[in-house]
Amino acid sequence: MIRADLLVTGIGELATLARGPLPRRGAAQGDLGLVFDAAVAVAGGVVVAAGPEREVRRAVTLAARGVHRSIDGGCVVPGFVDAHTHLLFAGDRHGEVEAKLRGASYGDIARRGGGLFATVRATRRAAAAELVDRAVDRLRRMALAGTTTAEVKSGYALTVPGERRLLDLIPEVARQSGLRLVPTYLGAHAVPPEYDGRADAWVRTLLSEIPRIAASGRARFCDIFVEPGFFSAGPARRILTAARSAGLGLKLHADEFSASGGAELAARLGARSADHLLRAPRSSYAGLARAGTVAVLLPVTPFASLSGTASPGRELVRAGVPVALGTDLSPNSWVESMTIVLAHAVYAARLSPAEALAAATVNAACAIGAEGEAGQIRPGRSADLAIFPVRHAVEIPYRIGLPPTAVYCRGRQVTPT
Repeated sequence: MIRADLLVTGIGELATLARGPLPRRGAAQGDLGLVFDAAVAVAGGVVVAAGPEREVRRAVTLAARGVHRSIDGGCVVPGFVDAHTHLLFAGDRHGEVEAKLRGASYGDIARRGGGLFATVRATRRAAAAELVDRAVDRLRRMALAGTTTAEVKSGYALTVPGERRLLDLIPEVARQSGLRLVPTYLGAHAVPPEYDGRADAWVRTLLSEIPRIAASGRARFCDIFVEPGFFSAGPARRILTAARSAGLGLKLHADEFSASGGAELAARLGARSADHLLRAPRSSYAGLARAGTVAVLLPVTPFASLSGTASPGRELVRAGVPVALGTDLSPNSWVESMTIVLAHAVYAARLSPAEALAAATVNAACAIGAEGEAGQIRPGRSADLAIFPVRHAVEIPYRIGLPPTAVYCRGRQVTPT
C-alpha cells in the first residue's frame, strides 16, 4: 500500500482539472474533471492518489505521523495560479483614486510623474529587506484566498542593476512565503525618466541586457508593455525577438488602453501569453487561437481603473483562445484575492463559473510555464490544494470572495489552521 503523510477525505466534489488538452480552450475550458465523494492522498509533497474515497482508502495507508483531514462534504480544487502580478514594489498610490474619479487616465497620471513612475521612485529607495517583507506579506494574504503559485514581474526599478536586484529577491520571497513563484523580466515596463526623449537608447540597453538575464537564470520570461506612450510594436518586436533568441519565454501587456498591435504581435511571435486585451480587436482572436497563445485576463483591473470596459472572456472562449486569469496585483490594481478575480471573471467577463475555475488553475499554469507542476490534482503532481466549505466547486465564484478553509502548497499547509 501507499504510505501517505496527508489524507483528505469527505470531499463532496473534487475538481481535478486532470482531463482534457493543455491549455483548455473552447468547450474544454469548462471541464473541471469532477470526482464525487472523493479523497486525496499526499506523500512527500506530491499527490499519490486522487479519486473516489473508497478506492483511495483501499490503496493508501496513513503514515504514523500522518495527518487525516475530513472536510465533511466540502470541495477541493487545485491551488490557484495567479498568472500576472507585479507584487515586488514599495509604497502605494491611494492618493491617485480621486484623480481617477475626476477622469484622469493611466497615461495622464504617469505623465504627471505619478502612477508607475511614483512606484519606481519608491521601489528604488526601498531596502531589499523591506521589499522582501512586503512581498511576503502580500503572498500570505494571497494564500488565504487559495493562491499557491504566482508569476512575479520585475519592472519597478527601470535601471539595469535595479531590475537585477528585483529578480534576485524572488527566490527569497518564495522561500519565506512557501509558495511557488515564476519570475518574469519586465525591464520594458516603461522608458525610465533618465532616458526621457531617448527611448531608443533604453531599447538598446535592454537588447544588451536580455542575454545576460537569460544566462543568469534570473527569469523564465520576458514581458513588455505595448501601449502608446510606453513601447510600440516595432521596438517590442526587437526586444521580444532578442528574448526568444536568448531562451526566454515571451509575454506581452497587450491592448489594455488602445488597439496597439500587441495581440497581433503576440500571435506572430508565438508568445506564451498576451495579457489584458481589453482593447484587442476581435480580428486578432483567430491569430491568438492558431498560435496557442494564452489570453491572460485581469478582470479586476478595469474595475479598479474605472474604465467601464469589461475583459472579453466570453468572446475569447468562443474564438477558441485559451483563457487564464491573474490579479494584476500592483499599486494600480491592488487585489490579492483570486476568489475576487473569479467573481469578476464571471460577472464582468462573462466566463461560466467552471470556465473561470479552469482559467485560474490549469490554464493559468500553462500561461506561466508551470503546467508540469501546478493547476491540476493528479498523482505525480505537486499537492497544491484549496479546500472550500461548499459542496460544489462552481459555488466559489458565485459566493463572491469566499475564503478557503485550508490551503496546501507542495503538501504543506500555508494558511492558518
